[in-house]
Amino acid sequence: MPKPISALLCSFLTLGLMAQSPAGKAEVIPVAATIPEDEAIQKVIAPLAAEIKASFDLPLVPAPQGVFRGRRGEENLLGYWVADVMRKAAQGVIGSPVRFAITNAGGLRANLRPGQLKVADIFEMMPFENELVVIELTGAEVIQVMKEGIVRRGGEPASGVKTVVGGTPEAVTYAITWEDGSPIDSTATVKVATSDYLYGGGDSIPTLKKGRKPFTTGLTLRQMLLDECSALAKAKQDLLPPPPGRIAIPLPIQEAIRDKKLKL
Repeated sequence: MPKPISALLCSFLTLGLMAQSPAGKAEVIPVAATIPEDEAIQKVIAPLAAEIKASFDLPLVPAPQGVFRGRRGEENLLGYWVADVMRKAAQGVIGSPVRFAITNAGGLRANLRPGQLKVADIFEMMPFENELVVIELTGAEVIQVMKEGIVRRGGEPASGVKTVVGGTPEAVTYAITWEDGSPIDSTATVKVATSDYLYGGGDSIPTLKKGRKPFTTGLTLRQMLLDECSALAKAKQDLLPPPPGRIAIPLPIQEAIRDKKLKL
């Protein structure tokens, strides 16, 4: 069983730090091809680099259709998948229902192209060390989180709710319900899965910072996705995109969002 990739990367970085000369006067050295590689360091690093590459090339699961972020008003099915996995993983950790999950589209840096997925594909898509966090919000705060995500980026990927935006850019209406169409009780408290980045105030969804009873799971979003792919492969299932239909925004309002003219 190969070492966890995060451990290999840490070892790689540690060796680089240990190989530095003792602290002395600072000196600016331009990085260029004229700088020769240190053979002693390369000799130590080479086995680790080879092991990391081998780990990145490990097959995960077939994704015959691919899973894509969407563009030009299309729904972010990749983000929906990530949010679904966050919600499922959070429920497994805390052992109780998690009604809502939200991630940020900006944290998804690549599509999952059709074909056999490898470990490297998940690292390329999710290059950050963000951790899964569970918080408590009221139903009213869940609704506000969705509205903030719509104004910010046309809707951040979420799991557990459906959102239909209507009206005009000057008078926007929101119909936000649970995924089964039932109304959200504004006073009820629910468990919510998100990332430590968003809970800390990243990507302009300020209501998430109001989350109460935060519980950091210790599970990175990337490892969570790797585990989900491995579970699908073990069950001999393909990775398929979630169905669309979670967020509906008419074109004039999409344009107002793009032009940053939409207000809450």
